Amino acid sequence: MIVWVNGAFGAGKTTLTTELHSRRPDALLYDPEPLGIILREIVDDPTGDFQDLRLWRRQLVSLALGLLEEYERPLLVPMTLVDPVCMGEVFGALAAADVTVHHFFLDVPADVLYRRLDARAVALGHPEGDPDGSRWAKDRVARCVAAAETMPVGTVFLDGERPTPELADEVLKHVPVPVRDRGRGSGPSPVR
Repeated sequence: MIVWVNGAFGAGKTTLTTELHSRRPDALLYDPEPLGIILREIVDDPTGDFQDLRLWRRQLVSLALGLLEEYERPLLVPMTLVDPVCMGEVFGALAAADVTVHHFFLDVPADVLYRRLDARAVALGHPEGDPDGSRWAKDRVARCVAAAETMPVGTVFLDGERPTPELADEVLKHVPVPVRDRGRGSGPSPVR
């Protein structure tokens, strides 16, 4: 099973999956971004977005399937994925492999995203210039916000301005408890 947290850059995907992981440390936290960074060191990335590389999408799925098979633990995936073709390819390949994907989209207004990205740059010590990539992320805010309209059926939309613990509670309410976990321990284990 995969819990995929989607949304614009600066929406809080990593923060939310880190919170989910703290509640369910048995889950694996899988960020596919490093795969793209590695590919950029090997091949040309003509568009400046490694998601446009078919190999990145294939490797994302391949590694996810390998992690699920080898470790038999759920995956928490914080990844912006807003291009309908890329989403179709990735989620289609996972569905073809009979993997359940619980897809959440952090819905955050553009002005809030811009402020968060600015704050991130300052926190990283880069209030001016672009060594942290904030300009690249800001250039994609409008596209990411608009993508909320194109999310697959079954996507759960979350108000990304709510506190992270509340968002984690909401995610865990939507993820079913597997039969093997029912009745174990002091409470339900919603992400297994």
